[in-house]
Amino acid sequence: MNYLGLNARTGRAIVDDAQLQQCVQKVLTTPLYQRVQRRLFGSQLPELVDAPLNGKTRMQCLAATVMALARNEPRIELQRVGMRIGAGSQAGTLAIDIEARRRDGPAAGQPLNLSVGLR
Repeated sequence: MNYLGLNARTGRAIVDDAQLQQCVQKVLTTPLYQRVQRRLFGSQLPELVDAPLNGKTRMQCLAATVMALARNEPRIELQRVGMRIGAGSQAGTLAIDIEARRRDGPAAGQPLNLSVGLR
């Protein structure tokens, strides 16, 4: 099954993994309760962006990622979620790394690796 969508930045057509990457990024970067009639769309990650980067916040970020994707993205089954902290010229940035398996269409069972950058 091919998912056809539009790139949010360019307006050009995107399909499959690129479309799924964009959807995952939208879910993780949208604050909860911001969408009318879809209050549970989004995640708690935007609330955690300015929190001190310690073990507690790291766990909260990982939990927020898992909960948001389990609730909003039925096309993937999460296998592993990790977090990378930027260093050097990337200092002050975070990236959520996701290892998952597709649940849908002919790609069902195929591994999928995504990375969502947070500022």
